[in-house]
Amino acid sequence: MNIKKVAITALCLSSLVAGSAVAQDKKTLAIVVKGLDNPFFEQINLGCKKWMSENADSAYECLYTGPASSSDEAGEVQIVDDLLVRGVAAIAISPSNAPAMANRIRAIAPTIPVMTLDADFLEQDRDLRKTYLGTDNYLMGVKMAEQASKLKSNGGTVCLQLGNVAADNINARAQGFRDTIAGSMKVDRLTGQNGWTEIAGCPLYTNDQADIANQQMSDVFTANQDLDAFILIGGWAQFAPQAYAQVTDQVMDKLNSKELIIIAGDTLPPQTKAFREGRSHSQVGQRPFEMGYRAPDVMIQLINGEKVDDPLYTGLDICTAEDAGFCAAK
Repeated sequence: MNIKKVAITALCLSSLVAGSAVAQDKKTLAIVVKGLDNPFFEQINLGCKKWMSENADSAYECLYTGPASSSDEAGEVQIVDDLLVRGVAAIAISPSNAPAMANRIRAIAPTIPVMTLDADFLEQDRDLRKTYLGTDNYLMGVKMAEQASKLKSNGGTVCLQLGNVAADNINARAQGFRDTIAGSMKVDRLTGQNGWTEIAGCPLYTNDQADIANQQMSDVFTANQDLDAFILIGGWAQFAPQAYAQVTDQVMDKLNSKELIIIAGDTLPPQTKAFREGRSHSQVGQRPFEMGYRAPDVMIQLINGEKVDDPLYTGLDICTAEDAGFCAAK
């Protein structure tokens, strides 16, 4: 792959002391995310920077990077490849295409510690990493389903909006949602279980792109006037607040009356604002800042041969009309 297509890496090096320079012999702890265009991952970057600001005397530096676009699965694999060839002390990866990334890691067989954060490898490939740091994604789907069931106790028609087809974290959320709302395990599709039915053409796949996500929502609302629920398994559409406002303007009467409900993943500031404006009925949020802040310490533990729990979950923040909680404060 042409390296010019790969995003320029962004070193998470904060100004620790005015005019000071980072020692050249620092070892690198690399964090590779799905795409630098996603504001969710910028929170991971901020966590990385916070760690740097608090560890000026550390022998390690934190490197935050990823492809320019979240849809560039091959670009992410290439970045990981380049980092491993260049030499880093440890690496934390949020794989966009879990099988493709695992295949490359298996082929390279790095001797340094490899961990995942935010998104994991598929179960059959988890021997390739030491631990996973991030959300319990199946539980996140469970919580979304619980909110939908409270708002629509008799069920209804539903459309799920997902990200990349091969993203393990997103697929785990969708599975948690379907299993919980259907009341049984390993449900491939909702076909009337407990009154819930997925409409034709859904689930939708956004490739983690906000513009695609909003266009998909608009098209679904137009074509399905009787839709009961739209579930943003990830927050992509809400990451473009102006476009999301325009899309939800089409159905605000239905949202206000709860004829149509929207449950969305994540609680970044544009999303909590949308929630407060009544453009969603519940937000189930992850903690990406914590992921970026904790990842360097976990990698150092792995480098030192210390025992680390697997997985390491970072928790969820849930906002509803009855308990705005986290969303009211942001």
